[in-house]
Amino acid sequence: MHILITGASTPLAQAIAAALSSDHQLRLLDTTPPDPLPSNAEFIQGNYADPPTAWQAVRHTEALIHTAYPSYPLPDTSPQREEYLLDQATHGTHVLCQAAVDAGVKRILYASTLEIFSSYPDTVYISELYKPQPPPEIHQMTRYLGELTCREFARDHMITATALRLGKLVREEDVAGQPPDPMWLDPRDAAQAFRLVLDRDQSNDPQWKSRWALYHICAAIDNPKYLIGQATRIGYQPQHNFQRNNTS
Repeated sequence: MHILITGASTPLAQAIAAALSSDHQLRLLDTTPPDPLPSNAEFIQGNYADPPTAWQAVRHTEALIHTAYPSYPLPDTSPQREEYLLDQATHGTHVLCQAAVDAGVKRILYASTLEIFSSYPDTVYISELYKPQPPPEIHQMTRYLGELTCREFARDHMITATALRLGKLVREEDVAGQPPDPMWLDPRDAAQAFRLVLDRDQSNDPQWKSRWALYHICAAIDNPKYLIGQATRIGYQPQHNFQRNNTS
């Protein structure tokens, strides 16, 4: 399969590319090239919110994996930062998805975040049926707005759109000995989840709710706050479960 991955230089995109590069043709989009660049991958430099760049990137691909990391990130101190991030999440995601639809792409995968549930107490077990309560922080809000943009494309077009609500990405070996966080997710397990949902294709289903799907993705820990039962039913089996952080 020919696949476009955005945010190519980020740890998430690099983990996804590593998981897919052996049996898929990859096209990677970002303002900075990944290091290393997979041997069978094509790199396109640019911003996915730019219509000509988005069109060039999605042409002749069969699936889009949108990691939703904005191009040209501004410093945290920039007064234009929040406006820019909102534009990338909404207008930018719309531009990219519209280009994909116009190019005949039938599968759109989006990297959302479990942080839209962080306001719930730790005594609540959160499944995909729970209502998101995104906090006002720009990272969580923009990820959720991008997720909603992809959902509307599944409603309006005969495509398959799948959102993976990812936990906080940390490599298991990098946090050994630290107090455990119920939202932790190793990027290698995130990549496993993307590989699994890549096979999902409901683009011919007349019911838009079948064309749209959500999965919660994090580590399998004791007494979890975030339930991953729906993901395990499609084969998700996290291998990095932060056992060295278990203090019980």
